Amino acid sequence: MDFDILADDTIIGPSIENGSWEDHETALFRAHVRPGTRVLDLGANVGWFAVQAILAGAEVHAFEPVPGIADIAQRNIQRAMEIGPGKGTLHRAAAGNERGTAEIVLSAKNHGDNRVIDSDAPADMLDNARIQIAIERVDDLVTGPIGMLKIDTQGSEWLALQGAKKLLEDSPDLGLLLEFWPYALRGCEPGDLLDLLLGMGFTLGKATVAPYPMTRERILSQALGRDPVKGGLDLYGTRGRSFHALGFARRLHGAWRSLRES
Repeated sequence: MDFDILADDTIIGPSIENGSWEDHETALFRAHVRPGTRVLDLGANVGWFAVQAILAGAEVHAFEPVPGIADIAQRNIQRAMEIGPGKGTLHRAAAGNERGTAEIVLSAKNHGDNRVIDSDAPADMLDNARIQIAIERVDDLVTGPIGMLKIDTQGSEWLALQGAKKLLEDSPDLGLLLEFWPYALRGCEPGDLLDLLLGMGFTLGKATVAPYPMTRERILSQALGRDPVKGGLDLYGTRGRSFHALGFARRLHGAWRSLRES
């Protein structure tokens, strides 16, 4: 399908223009999305993952707070519904732990890196433009169960999860994609976010071509060992279903990678 992007974006737009975005994450996402699956996409940006869900026959609730980006996501979601069997609803807000408003700092080049702030802008975005956006609790807008959760909110993941506790309680069989970026994380320490997910029963690993289960310490060590501004890990997780959704060959490859990286 024709897919709208932001013309001046330096990361997501050019990748989609060349045919895809986040190949490993997309493969894991689609492995858990089937006709009738209910999907929650927090930090939808221009709607890449929401569109994948709709084309696969799923029902998706997508959250995107930046007005111009949300307009593009809405067009892509509408176009997907015209040719695919699924359906999508766009919520023009960021997911948080309480309803209200907040400031978001806009990235000048990478339009996927817009960050909600509590007071001062991050050190790497001091001169960037800011706008007011709406904050909504997921539990006020979406009821469970869901089968797939994708959350990439540039540091607001903890707060988004706090506002979705009821939905998560009602979703025992769940796939997960989540950005784990200690530098930008708001509301908690990095280990707290991992403890929350592990306490919910998730098995976690990196979202790679051949993911393998990782311990809390291993994830935290690798995330903190990266460049703090550029770093962070895309995590993949499951609970109530098989972690190895990409097949036996990928499972063997993942086991080999685990031994090599250790």
